[in-house]
Amino acid sequence: MGRIFFTGLLTVLPVVATVYFLVWLIGIAERVFGRPLQWLIPEAYHTGMGIVIALAIVFGVGVLMREYFFHRMFRSAERVLLGVPLVRSIYGALRDLLGLFASHKEPSLEVVALTLPGTPFRLLGFVTRQDFADLPQGIAAAGEVAVYLPMSYQLGGYTVFVPRELLQPVAMSREDAMKFVLTGGLKSV
Repeated sequence: MGRIFFTGLLTVLPVVATVYFLVWLIGIAERVFGRPLQWLIPEAYHTGMGIVIALAIVFGVGVLMREYFFHRMFRSAERVLLGVPLVRSIYGALRDLLGLFASHKEPSLEVVALTLPGTPFRLLGFVTRQDFADLPQGIAAAGEVAVYLPMSYQLGGYTVFVPRELLQPVAMSREDAMKFVLTGGLKSV
């Protein structure tokens, strides 16, 4: 009886959490963008217009970021944000985490298995950097790459610098690899 309940719980909980998160996100978009619309056009406002405005703004920002001037302006504003200590920690971590899933133009962020020297153990990770020329001397030695090793069930991990020979490419998308690692291997790909 307990096993059946647990199976049901494991089936229902992710669905409920996902629906709750989406409803919460939509509610925030509606409150942030809908309230000004209610104030500006009270007789023409309909529920859901805030969400449409939020989607239009996100799309518009995406279009503007393709233009050199706006991209450069955003980078300047981002440098200011990254100059504030607490904001730098939160914004930088979120930006980098979301960047793992974004399309990347570099051949980096490949999924690899890192074999720990002297052991049969392997860890799943992502090559995040291969060129260290723009960083201070001593961060990585010649022939080394940076590999991010995420931890299961947490938003955390380690960045290690290892020789390329210790890595074996894994034919798996970044998204599937991250799901696999974050669920401790329970998520099948």
